[in-house]
Amino acid sequence: MANSKLSAAGVRASVSDSIFEVKVLREAGIVAPMRPDRALKIGGTFLRWGASPATGVTTAAIHHPHELAIVDERGALSWERLHRRSNALAHSFAAMGIGPGDGVGVMCRNHRGFIETTLAAAKLGASALYLNTMFAGPQLAEVTKREGPKALVYDEEFGDLLSEVDESVTRIVGWCDGAVSGPTLDGLIEGGDESDLKPPPEKPKFVILTSGTTGTPKGAQRSSPEGLLPIASLIDRIPFRSRMTMMIAAPLFHSWGFFHFVMSLPTSATMVLRRRFDPEETLKAIEQSRADVLAAVPVMIQRILTLPEETLDRYSLPSLKITSLSGSALPGELAIAWMDRFGDNVYNLYGSTEVAYATVATPEDLRAAPGTAGRPPRGTKIRLYDESGREVPSGQVGRIFVGNEMAMEGYTGGGGKEMIDGLYSSGDVGHIDENGRLFIDGRDDEMIVSGGENVFPREVEDLLADHEAVEEVAVIGVEDDEFGQRLKAFVVVRSGFELSEGELASHVKANLAAYKTPREIEFLEELPRNATGKVLKRDLRARHEQASA
Repeated sequence: MANSKLSAAGVRASVSDSIFEVKVLREAGIVAPMRPDRALKIGGTFLRWGASPATGVTTAAIHHPHELAIVDERGALSWERLHRRSNALAHSFAAMGIGPGDGVGVMCRNHRGFIETTLAAAKLGASALYLNTMFAGPQLAEVTKREGPKALVYDEEFGDLLSEVDESVTRIVGWCDGAVSGPTLDGLIEGGDESDLKPPPEKPKFVILTSGTTGTPKGAQRSSPEGLLPIASLIDRIPFRSRMTMMIAAPLFHSWGFFHFVMSLPTSATMVLRRRFDPEETLKAIEQSRADVLAAVPVMIQRILTLPEETLDRYSLPSLKITSLSGSALPGELAIAWMDRFGDNVYNLYGSTEVAYATVATPEDLRAAPGTAGRPPRGTKIRLYDESGREVPSGQVGRIFVGNEMAMEGYTGGGGKEMIDGLYSSGDVGHIDENGRLFIDGRDDEMIVSGGENVFPREVEDLLADHEAVEEVAVIGVEDDEFGQRLKAFVVVRSGFELSEGELASHVKANLAAYKTPREIEFLEELPRNATGKVLKRDLRARHEQASA
Protein backbone atom coordinates (compact mmCIF):
# COMPACT_ATOMS: atom_id res chain seq x y z
CA MET A 1 0.00 0.00 0.00
CA ALA A 2 2.85 2.39 0.92
CA ASN A 3 4.52 1.79 -2.43
CA SER A 4 1.29 2.48 -4.32
CA LYS A 5 0.84 5.72 -2.36
CA LEU A 6 4.40 6.77 -3.15
CA SER A 7 3.85 5.90 -6.77
CA ALA A 8 0.62 7.89 -6.90
CA ALA A 9 2.32 10.85 -5.23
CA GLY A 10 5.14 10.62 -7.75
CA VAL A 11 2.68 10.63 -10.64
CA ARG A 12 0.82 13.65 -9.22
CA ALA A 13 4.10 15.53 -8.80
CA SER A 14 5.15 14.67 -12.34
CA VAL A 15 1.81 15.84 -13.76
CA SER A 16 1.98 19.02 -11.69
CA ASP A 17 5.51 19.73 -12.95
CA SER A 18 4.41 19.16 -16.54
CA ILE A 19 1.48 21.57 -16.18
CA PHE A 20 3.85 24.12 -14.60
CA GLU A 21 6.40 23.72 -17.43
CA VAL A 22 3.82 24.21 -20.18
CA LYS A 23 2.26 27.24 -18.44
CA VAL A 24 5.61 29.01 -17.89
CA LEU A 25 7.04 28.14 -21.31
CA ARG A 26 3.85 29.29 -23.04
CA GLU A 27 3.93 32.62 -21.18
CA ALA A 28 7.58 33.01 -22.21
CA GLY A 29 6.72 32.38 -25.85
CA ILE A 30 8.86 29.24 -26.03
CA VAL A 31 5.84 26.99 -26.52
CA ALA A 32 3.80 28.70 -29.24
CA PRO A 33 1.70 27.80 -32.28
CA MET A 34 3.79 27.08 -35.38
CA ARG A 35 3.56 25.49 -38.81
CA PRO A 36 2.90 21.71 -38.58
CA ASP A 37 6.05 20.83 -40.56
CA ARG A 38 8.22 22.86 -38.20
CA ALA A 39 6.49 21.39 -35.17
CA LEU A 40 7.24 17.87 -36.43
CA LYS A 41 10.91 18.72 -37.06
CA ILE A 42 11.32 20.29 -33.62
CA GLY A 43 9.55 17.40 -31.89
CA GLY A 44 11.70 14.88 -33.71
CA THR A 45 14.86 16.78 -32.81
CA PHE A 46 13.97 16.80 -29.10
CA LEU A 47 13.17 13.08 -29.13
CA ARG A 48 16.51 12.23 -30.79
CA TRP A 49 18.80 14.67 -28.96
CA GLY A 50 17.08 15.37 -25.63
CA ALA A 51 17.63 18.64 -23.71
CA SER A 52 21.06 19.32 -25.21
CA PRO A 53 22.54 22.56 -26.60
CA ALA A 54 22.53 20.68 -29.92
CA THR A 55 18.73 20.55 -29.65
CA GLY A 56 18.55 24.23 -28.78
CA VAL A 57 20.51 25.50 -31.78
CA THR A 58 18.78 23.06 -34.16
CA THR A 59 15.26 24.04 -33.07
CA ALA A 60 16.11 27.76 -33.11
CA ALA A 61 17.39 27.30 -36.68
CA ILE A 62 14.12 25.60 -37.63
CA HIS A 63 11.80 28.03 -35.84
CA HIS A 64 13.64 31.35 -36.39
CA PRO A 65 16.26 30.65 -39.08
CA HIS A 66 16.89 34.26 -40.06
CA GLU A 67 16.74 35.84 -36.59
CA LEU A 68 20.08 36.94 -35.14
CA ALA A 69 21.78 34.50 -32.80
CA ILE A 70 25.06 36.33 -32.15
CA VAL A 71 26.27 39.89 -32.55
CA ASP A 72 29.96 40.26 -31.73
CA GLU A 73 32.95 42.28 -32.90
CA ARG A 74 33.06 40.27 -36.13
CA GLY A 75 29.45 41.03 -37.06
CA ALA A 76 26.24 39.00 -36.84
CA LEU A 77 25.23 35.35 -37.30
CA SER A 78 21.69 34.08 -37.80
CA TRP A 79 20.48 30.96 -36.02
CA GLU A 80 20.61 29.01 -39.28
CA ARG A 81 24.22 30.08 -39.95
CA LEU A 82 25.23 29.28 -36.37
CA HIS A 83 23.68 25.83 -36.71
CA ARG A 84 25.43 25.14 -40.02
CA ARG A 85 28.77 26.51 -38.82
CA SER A 86 28.67 24.37 -35.67
CA ASN A 87 27.81 21.34 -37.83
CA ALA A 88 30.86 22.04 -39.99
CA LEU A 89 33.07 22.44 -36.93
CA ALA A 90 31.76 19.21 -35.41
CA HIS A 91 32.57 17.29 -38.63
CA SER A 92 36.07 18.81 -38.65
CA PHE A 93 36.57 17.92 -34.99
CA ALA A 94 35.51 14.34 -35.79
CA ALA A 95 38.03 14.20 -38.64
CA MET A 96 40.72 15.20 -36.08
CA GLY A 97 39.78 12.21 -33.92
CA ILE A 98 37.53 13.98 -31.41
CA GLY A 99 34.49 11.90 -30.52
CA PRO A 100 32.02 11.02 -27.76
CA GLY A 101 33.50 11.40 -24.30
CA ASP A 102 36.62 13.23 -25.47
CA GLY A 103 37.48 16.55 -23.91
CA VAL A 104 37.74 19.89 -25.70
CA GLY A 105 39.27 22.73 -23.68
CA VAL A 106 37.99 26.25 -24.35
CA MET A 107 40.07 29.27 -23.34
CA CYS A 108 38.23 32.03 -25.15
CA ARG A 109 36.76 35.39 -24.33
CA ASN A 110 33.13 36.25 -25.14
CA HIS A 111 32.80 35.77 -28.91
CA ARG A 112 31.26 33.42 -31.47
CA GLY A 113 34.15 30.95 -31.25
CA PHE A 114 33.24 30.03 -27.67
CA ILE A 115 29.63 29.34 -28.69
CA GLU A 116 30.54 27.43 -31.87
CA THR A 117 33.01 25.21 -30.04
CA THR A 118 30.48 24.40 -27.32
CA LEU A 119 27.79 23.51 -29.86
CA ALA A 120 30.16 21.40 -31.95
CA ALA A 121 31.29 19.48 -28.86
CA ALA A 122 27.64 18.91 -27.87
CA LYS A 123 26.81 17.55 -31.32
CA LEU A 124 29.65 15.02 -30.94
CA GLY A 125 28.80 14.04 -27.36
CA ALA A 126 32.19 15.42 -26.30
CA SER A 127 33.02 17.09 -22.99
CA ALA A 128 33.65 20.85 -23.06
CA LEU A 129 36.12 22.14 -20.46
CA TYR A 130 35.90 25.89 -19.81
CA LEU A 131 39.19 27.52 -18.82
CA ASN A 132 39.57 30.81 -16.99
CA THR A 133 41.01 33.51 -19.25
CA MET A 134 42.95 34.85 -16.25
CA PHE A 135 44.91 31.63 -15.75
CA ALA A 136 48.68 31.87 -15.53
CA GLY A 137 50.76 29.35 -17.50
CA PRO A 138 51.35 26.93 -14.56
CA GLN A 139 47.62 26.92 -13.67
CA LEU A 140 46.67 26.17 -17.27
CA ALA A 141 49.20 23.34 -17.45
CA GLU A 142 48.01 21.88 -14.13
CA VAL A 143 44.31 21.95 -15.04
CA THR A 144 44.81 20.53 -18.57
CA LYS A 145 47.02 17.76 -17.17
CA ARG A 146 44.33 16.84 -14.64
CA GLU A 147 41.37 17.09 -17.05
CA GLY A 148 43.11 15.60 -20.11
CA PRO A 149 41.42 17.37 -23.06
CA LYS A 150 42.25 16.04 -26.50
CA ALA A 151 42.17 19.54 -28.03
CA LEU A 152 42.42 23.10 -26.77
CA VAL A 153 40.65 26.01 -28.47
CA TYR A 154 42.26 29.29 -27.39
CA ASP A 155 42.41 32.93 -28.37
CA GLU A 156 45.70 33.95 -29.96
CA GLU A 157 46.48 36.34 -27.09
CA PHE A 158 46.84 33.34 -24.74
CA GLY A 159 49.33 31.50 -26.96
CA ASP A 160 52.33 32.26 -24.73
CA LEU A 161 50.63 30.47 -21.81
CA LEU A 162 50.56 27.12 -23.63
CA SER A 163 54.27 26.37 -23.41
CA GLU A 164 53.83 23.98 -20.47
CA VAL A 165 50.69 22.27 -21.83
CA ASP A 166 51.35 18.72 -23.02
CA GLU A 167 52.30 18.70 -26.70
CA SER A 168 49.85 15.86 -27.38
CA VAL A 169 46.95 18.32 -26.90
CA THR A 170 45.90 19.64 -30.31
CA ARG A 171 46.00 23.45 -30.46
CA ILE A 172 43.25 25.35 -32.33
CA VAL A 173 43.14 29.16 -32.48
CA GLY A 174 39.65 30.47 -31.70
CA TRP A 175 40.24 34.20 -32.32
CA CYS A 176 43.11 35.92 -34.07
CA ASP A 177 43.61 39.35 -35.61
CA GLY A 178 46.03 38.20 -38.30
CA ALA A 179 47.57 35.15 -39.91
CA VAL A 180 48.62 32.31 -37.58
CA SER A 181 50.25 28.95 -38.13
CA GLY A 182 48.26 25.83 -37.33
CA PRO A 183 44.50 25.14 -37.35
CA THR A 184 41.95 27.86 -36.61
CA LEU A 185 38.24 27.62 -35.88
CA ASP A 186 37.41 29.64 -38.98
CA GLY A 187 39.55 27.32 -41.13
CA LEU A 188 37.94 24.19 -39.66
CA ILE A 189 34.46 25.65 -40.21
CA GLU A 190 35.22 26.67 -43.80
CA GLY A 191 36.55 23.19 -44.57
CA GLY A 192 33.83 21.24 -42.74
CA ASP A 193 30.63 19.55 -43.89
CA GLU A 194 27.56 21.60 -42.90
CA SER A 195 25.16 18.62 -42.94
CA ASP A 196 23.39 17.52 -39.76
CA LEU A 197 25.01 14.94 -37.51
CA LYS A 198 23.50 11.85 -35.91
CA PRO A 199 22.88 12.01 -32.15
CA PRO A 200 25.92 10.70 -30.22
CA PRO A 201 25.69 7.56 -28.07
CA GLU A 202 26.15 9.56 -24.87
CA LYS A 203 25.11 12.96 -23.55
CA PRO A 204 27.55 15.85 -23.86
CA LYS A 205 29.11 17.02 -20.61
CA PHE A 206 30.20 20.47 -19.52
CA VAL A 207 33.00 21.10 -17.04
CA ILE A 208 32.95 24.51 -15.40
CA LEU A 209 35.82 25.24 -13.04
CA THR A 210 35.27 26.51 -9.53
CA SER A 211 36.51 30.04 -8.93
CA GLY A 212 39.62 28.84 -7.12
CA THR A 213 39.59 31.80 -4.72
CA THR A 214 40.97 29.58 -1.95
CA GLY A 215 43.00 27.04 -3.95
CA THR A 216 43.42 25.25 -7.27
CA PRO A 217 40.20 25.41 -9.37
CA LYS A 218 38.30 22.12 -9.46
CA GLY A 219 36.25 20.87 -12.39
CA ALA A 220 32.52 20.57 -11.64
CA GLN A 221 30.95 18.25 -14.21
CA ARG A 222 27.31 18.18 -15.24
CA SER A 223 25.22 16.79 -18.08
CA SER A 224 22.26 18.26 -19.92
CA PRO A 225 19.04 18.06 -17.85
CA GLU A 226 16.47 15.36 -18.51
CA GLY A 227 13.71 17.83 -19.29
CA LEU A 228 12.77 21.51 -19.25
CA LEU A 229 11.83 21.92 -15.58
CA PRO A 230 15.11 23.67 -14.60
CA ILE A 231 14.68 26.25 -17.37
CA ALA A 232 10.97 26.73 -16.61
CA SER A 233 11.72 27.16 -12.89
CA LEU A 234 14.21 29.95 -13.54
CA ILE A 235 12.00 31.67 -16.11
CA ASP A 236 9.26 31.63 -13.46
CA ARG A 237 11.55 33.74 -11.23
CA ILE A 238 13.43 35.75 -13.89
CA PRO A 239 11.06 36.78 -16.72
CA PHE A 240 13.08 35.77 -19.78
CA ARG A 241 10.99 35.81 -22.94
CA SER A 242 11.32 34.45 -26.46
CA ARG A 243 13.49 36.43 -28.90
CA MET A 244 14.87 38.85 -26.35
CA THR A 245 18.27 40.47 -26.88
CA MET A 246 20.84 39.63 -24.19
CA MET A 247 23.98 41.64 -23.56
CA ILE A 248 26.17 38.94 -21.96
CA ALA A 249 28.92 40.84 -20.15
CA ALA A 250 29.64 38.07 -17.63
CA PRO A 251 32.43 35.74 -18.85
CA LEU A 252 31.04 32.79 -20.80
CA PHE A 253 33.52 30.42 -19.14
CA HIS A 254 31.88 31.21 -15.79
CA SER A 255 28.65 29.46 -14.84
CA TRP A 256 26.68 32.76 -14.93
CA GLY A 257 27.71 33.77 -18.43
CA PHE A 258 27.27 30.16 -19.56
CA PHE A 259 23.76 30.07 -18.08
CA HIS A 260 22.68 32.93 -20.36
CA PHE A 261 24.08 31.14 -23.40
CA VAL A 262 22.03 28.08 -22.39
CA MET A 263 18.95 30.26 -21.81
CA SER A 264 19.34 31.87 -25.24
CA LEU A 265 18.78 28.52 -26.96
CA PRO A 266 15.15 27.69 -26.04
CA THR A 267 14.23 31.38 -26.19
CA SER A 268 15.99 32.01 -29.54
CA ALA A 269 17.45 35.12 -27.92
CA THR A 270 20.13 37.24 -29.58
CA MET A 271 23.46 37.17 -27.73
CA VAL A 272 25.42 40.44 -27.82
CA LEU A 273 29.06 39.67 -26.99
CA ARG A 274 32.15 41.77 -26.40
CA ARG A 275 35.57 40.26 -25.69
CA ARG A 276 36.39 42.68 -22.88
CA PHE A 277 34.22 44.46 -20.37
CA ASP A 278 34.26 48.25 -20.48
CA PRO A 279 31.70 50.17 -18.37
CA GLU A 280 30.69 52.82 -20.91
CA GLU A 281 31.00 50.51 -23.92
CA THR A 282 28.58 48.14 -22.17
CA LEU A 283 26.03 50.92 -21.74
CA LYS A 284 26.54 51.90 -25.38
CA ALA A 285 26.06 48.30 -26.58
CA ILE A 286 22.83 47.97 -24.56
CA GLU A 287 21.38 51.12 -26.11
CA GLN A 288 22.55 50.37 -29.67
CA SER A 289 21.24 46.78 -29.62
CA ARG A 290 18.14 47.73 -27.60
CA ALA A 291 19.01 44.87 -25.27
CA ASP A 292 16.30 43.54 -22.97
CA VAL A 293 18.77 41.76 -20.68
CA LEU A 294 22.14 42.63 -19.16
CA ALA A 295 23.90 39.55 -17.78
CA ALA A 296 26.67 40.69 -15.46
CA VAL A 297 28.46 40.12 -12.18
CA PRO A 298 27.94 42.71 -9.41
CA VAL A 299 31.35 44.37 -9.75
CA MET A 300 30.45 45.24 -13.36
CA ILE A 301 27.41 47.29 -12.40
CA GLN A 302 29.43 48.82 -9.58
CA ARG A 303 32.01 50.02 -12.12
CA ILE A 304 29.27 51.32 -14.39
CA LEU A 305 27.78 53.34 -11.54
CA THR A 306 31.16 54.91 -10.72
CA LEU A 307 31.33 56.51 -14.18
CA PRO A 308 31.10 60.32 -14.09
CA GLU A 309 27.55 61.65 -13.73
CA GLU A 310 27.73 63.38 -17.10
CA THR A 311 28.57 60.03 -18.70
CA LEU A 312 25.79 58.15 -16.92
CA ASP A 313 23.27 60.84 -17.86
CA ARG A 314 23.82 60.02 -21.54
CA TYR A 315 22.32 56.52 -21.07
CA SER A 316 18.79 55.82 -19.86
CA LEU A 317 18.60 52.17 -21.05
CA PRO A 318 14.87 52.30 -21.88
CA SER A 319 14.87 48.79 -23.40
CA LEU A 320 16.41 47.08 -20.34
CA LYS A 321 13.92 44.77 -18.59
CA ILE A 322 16.28 42.44 -16.73
CA THR A 323 19.62 43.14 -15.07
CA SER A 324 20.60 39.58 -14.32
CA LEU A 325 23.30 39.28 -11.64
CA SER A 326 25.25 36.50 -9.94
CA GLY A 327 28.80 35.32 -9.33
CA SER A 328 29.58 37.21 -6.13
CA ALA A 329 27.80 38.93 -3.26
CA LEU A 330 25.42 41.74 -4.27
CA PRO A 331 25.45 44.51 -1.65
CA GLY A 332 21.93 45.76 -0.98
CA GLU A 333 22.86 49.41 -1.54
CA LEU A 334 24.35 48.58 -4.95
CA ALA A 335 21.11 46.95 -6.12
CA ILE A 336 19.09 49.93 -4.88
CA ALA A 337 21.45 52.45 -6.53
CA TRP A 338 21.16 50.65 -9.89
CA MET A 339 17.35 50.42 -9.70
CA ASP A 340 17.01 54.04 -8.67
CA ARG A 341 18.83 55.03 -11.85
CA PHE A 342 17.77 52.39 -14.41
CA GLY A 343 14.49 51.03 -13.05
CA ASP A 344 13.42 48.04 -10.95
CA ASN A 345 14.97 45.36 -13.14
CA VAL A 346 17.58 43.65 -10.91
CA TYR A 347 17.28 39.87 -10.50
CA ASN A 348 20.04 38.37 -8.38
CA LEU A 349 20.72 34.63 -8.43
CA TYR A 350 22.54 32.99 -5.56
CA GLY A 351 24.29 29.70 -6.26
CA SER A 352 27.68 28.17 -6.92
CA THR A 353 29.51 26.22 -9.58
CA GLU A 354 28.74 23.03 -7.63
CA VAL A 355 25.05 23.51 -6.73
CA ALA A 356 24.11 25.56 -9.84
CA TYR A 357 21.28 27.81 -8.64
CA ALA A 358 19.81 28.04 -5.14
CA THR A 359 17.68 31.19 -4.83
CA VAL A 360 16.62 34.21 -6.84
CA ALA A 361 15.94 37.69 -5.46
CA THR A 362 13.48 39.71 -7.53
CA PRO A 363 13.29 43.54 -7.62
CA GLU A 364 10.43 43.32 -5.11
CA ASP A 365 12.59 41.21 -2.76
CA LEU A 366 15.52 43.61 -3.06
CA ARG A 367 13.37 46.67 -2.38
CA ALA A 368 11.71 45.02 0.62
CA ALA A 369 14.87 43.43 2.05
CA PRO A 370 18.07 44.80 0.49
CA GLY A 371 20.86 42.23 0.60
CA THR A 372 18.59 39.20 0.48
CA ALA A 373 19.50 36.25 -1.74
CA GLY A 374 15.80 35.62 -2.35
CA ARG A 375 13.76 32.44 -2.50
CA PRO A 376 14.36 29.05 -4.19
CA PRO A 377 12.78 28.39 -7.60
CA ARG A 378 10.45 25.43 -8.07
CA GLY A 379 12.26 22.11 -7.88
CA THR A 380 15.03 23.42 -5.62
CA LYS A 381 15.35 22.52 -1.95
CA ILE A 382 17.18 24.73 0.57
CA ARG A 383 17.98 23.52 4.09
CA LEU A 384 20.18 24.94 6.83
CA TYR A 385 22.11 22.61 9.13
CA ASP A 386 24.32 23.08 12.18
CA GLU A 387 27.80 21.58 12.60
CA SER A 388 26.26 18.30 13.78
CA GLY A 389 24.05 17.94 10.71
CA ARG A 390 20.82 18.93 12.46
CA GLU A 391 18.40 21.26 10.67
CA VAL A 392 18.28 24.70 12.33
CA PRO A 393 15.03 26.58 13.06
CA SER A 394 13.94 29.49 10.87
CA GLY A 395 15.80 32.68 11.70
CA GLN A 396 18.91 30.93 13.02
CA VAL A 397 22.23 30.81 11.19
CA GLY A 398 23.18 27.50 9.62
CA ARG A 399 25.22 25.94 6.83
CA ILE A 400 23.38 26.16 3.50
CA PHE A 401 22.65 22.95 1.58
CA VAL A 402 20.98 22.88 -1.84
CA GLY A 403 19.46 20.26 -4.11
CA ASN A 404 18.14 20.45 -7.67
CA GLU A 405 18.44 18.73 -11.03
CA MET A 406 21.33 20.92 -12.18
CA ALA A 407 23.71 20.23 -9.27
CA MET A 408 27.09 18.88 -10.35
CA GLU A 409 27.71 15.16 -10.73
CA GLY A 410 31.00 15.45 -8.82
CA TYR A 411 34.46 16.89 -9.31
CA THR A 412 36.29 15.60 -12.36
CA GLY A 413 39.32 14.81 -10.20
CA GLY A 414 37.17 12.77 -7.82
CA GLY A 415 35.29 13.65 -4.66
CA GLY A 416 32.65 16.29 -4.17
CA LYS A 417 31.13 18.78 -1.77
CA GLU A 418 29.75 17.64 1.58
CA MET A 419 26.23 16.21 1.30
CA ILE A 420 23.41 15.85 3.81
CA ASP A 421 20.07 14.22 2.91
CA GLY A 422 21.01 14.32 -0.78
CA LEU A 423 21.73 18.06 -0.73
CA TYR A 424 25.09 19.66 -1.56
CA SER A 425 26.82 22.18 0.69
CA SER A 426 27.02 25.61 -0.94
CA GLY A 427 30.00 26.46 1.27
CA ASP A 428 28.11 29.38 2.84
CA VAL A 429 26.22 30.01 6.05
CA GLY A 430 23.03 32.01 6.23
CA HIS A 431 19.58 32.39 7.73
CA ILE A 432 15.98 32.48 6.45
CA ASP A 433 13.67 35.28 7.56
CA GLU A 434 9.98 35.07 8.43
CA ASN A 435 9.06 35.69 4.77
CA GLY A 436 11.10 32.74 3.52
CA ARG A 437 13.92 34.88 2.12
CA LEU A 438 17.48 33.60 2.40
CA PHE A 439 20.30 35.85 3.62
CA ILE A 440 23.97 34.95 3.28
CA ASP A 441 26.01 35.60 6.44
CA GLY A 442 29.37 34.44 5.08
CA ARG A 443 31.51 31.50 4.02
CA ASP A 444 31.37 28.56 6.41
CA ASP A 445 35.18 28.45 6.38
CA GLU A 446 35.54 32.20 7.08
CA MET A 447 34.03 32.29 10.56
CA ILE A 448 36.59 33.50 13.07
CA VAL A 449 36.59 33.18 16.85
CA SER A 450 37.78 36.44 18.41
CA GLY A 451 38.02 36.42 22.20
CA GLY A 452 35.55 33.53 22.33
CA GLU A 453 32.96 35.23 20.08
CA ASN A 454 31.98 33.92 16.63
CA VAL A 455 32.20 36.53 13.85
CA PHE A 456 31.44 36.28 10.14
CA PRO A 457 33.26 38.91 8.02
CA ARG A 458 30.26 39.34 5.69
CA GLU A 459 28.22 41.24 8.30
CA VAL A 460 31.07 43.70 8.88
CA GLU A 461 31.69 44.05 5.13
CA ASP A 462 28.04 44.91 4.51
CA LEU A 463 28.08 47.56 7.22
CA LEU A 464 31.31 49.18 6.02
CA ALA A 465 30.05 49.12 2.42
CA ASP A 466 27.07 51.22 3.56
CA HIS A 467 29.41 54.09 4.50
CA GLU A 468 29.13 56.88 1.94
CA ALA A 469 32.93 57.16 1.57
CA VAL A 470 33.58 53.43 1.00
CA GLU A 471 33.80 52.20 -2.59
CA GLU A 472 34.44 48.54 -1.72
CA VAL A 473 35.68 46.52 1.22
CA ALA A 474 36.87 43.05 2.20
CA VAL A 475 37.34 41.70 5.72
CA ILE A 476 39.47 38.73 6.76
CA GLY A 477 40.46 37.04 10.00
CA VAL A 478 44.12 37.18 11.03
CA GLU A 479 46.03 35.69 13.96
CA ASP A 480 46.11 37.66 17.21
CA ASP A 481 48.22 36.88 20.30
CA GLU A 482 45.60 38.20 22.73
CA PHE A 483 42.26 37.25 21.12
CA GLY A 484 43.29 34.23 19.03
CA GLN A 485 41.95 35.90 15.89
CA ARG A 486 40.94 39.45 14.96
CA LEU A 487 39.32 41.17 12.02
CA LYS A 488 41.30 43.14 9.46
CA ALA A 489 39.53 45.28 6.84
CA PHE A 490 40.85 46.30 3.44
CA VAL A 491 39.04 49.40 2.20
CA VAL A 492 38.91 51.28 -1.09
CA VAL A 493 37.85 54.91 -0.54
CA ARG A 494 35.42 56.48 -3.00
CA SER A 495 36.86 59.18 -5.23
CA GLY A 496 36.51 62.66 -3.71
CA PHE A 497 36.28 61.43 -0.09
CA GLU A 498 38.76 61.24 2.75
CA LEU A 499 38.53 58.62 5.46
CA SER A 500 40.49 57.50 8.52
CA GLU A 501 40.73 54.21 10.42
CA GLY A 502 39.17 55.88 13.46
CA GLU A 503 36.09 57.03 11.53
CA LEU A 504 35.43 53.54 10.17
CA ALA A 505 36.02 51.88 13.54
CA SER A 506 33.54 54.28 15.14
CA HIS A 507 31.02 53.51 12.37
CA VAL A 508 31.22 49.78 13.16
CA LYS A 509 31.07 50.26 16.96
CA ALA A 510 27.95 52.42 16.56
CA ASN A 511 26.12 49.66 14.73
CA LEU A 512 27.56 46.28 15.77
CA ALA A 513 28.94 44.60 18.87
CA ALA A 514 32.38 45.87 19.87
CA TYR A 515 34.08 42.51 19.21
CA LYS A 516 33.06 42.81 15.52
CA THR A 517 35.09 46.00 15.04
CA PRO A 518 38.18 45.47 12.83
CA ARG A 519 41.31 46.10 14.91
CA GLU A 520 43.24 46.98 11.77
CA ILE A 521 42.17 48.78 8.58
CA GLU A 522 44.34 49.03 5.47
CA PHE A 523 43.46 51.35 2.60
CA LEU A 524 44.03 50.09 -0.96
CA GLU A 525 43.64 51.52 -4.46
CA GLU A 526 41.60 48.44 -5.46
CA LEU A 527 40.79 44.95 -4.20
CA PRO A 528 42.31 41.91 -5.96
CA ARG A 529 39.58 40.12 -7.91
CA ASN A 530 39.26 37.19 -10.29
CA ALA A 531 37.63 37.38 -13.74
CA THR A 532 34.12 37.04 -12.28
CA GLY A 533 34.55 39.80 -9.71
CA LYS A 534 35.10 37.67 -6.60
CA VAL A 535 37.56 39.17 -4.15
CA LEU A 536 40.70 37.03 -3.81
CA LYS A 537 41.00 36.91 -0.04
CA ARG A 538 43.97 34.56 -0.27
CA ASP A 539 45.88 37.45 -1.88
CA LEU A 540 44.85 39.75 0.96
CA ARG A 541 46.02 37.20 3.55
CA ALA A 542 49.33 36.84 1.73
CA ARG A 543 49.68 40.65 1.73
CA HIS A 544 49.03 40.77 5.48
CA GLU A 545 51.44 37.93 6.23
CA GLN A 546 54.15 39.55 4.15
CA ALA A 547 53.69 42.87 5.97
CA SER A 548 53.75 41.10 9.35
CA ALA A 549 56.88 39.04 8.62
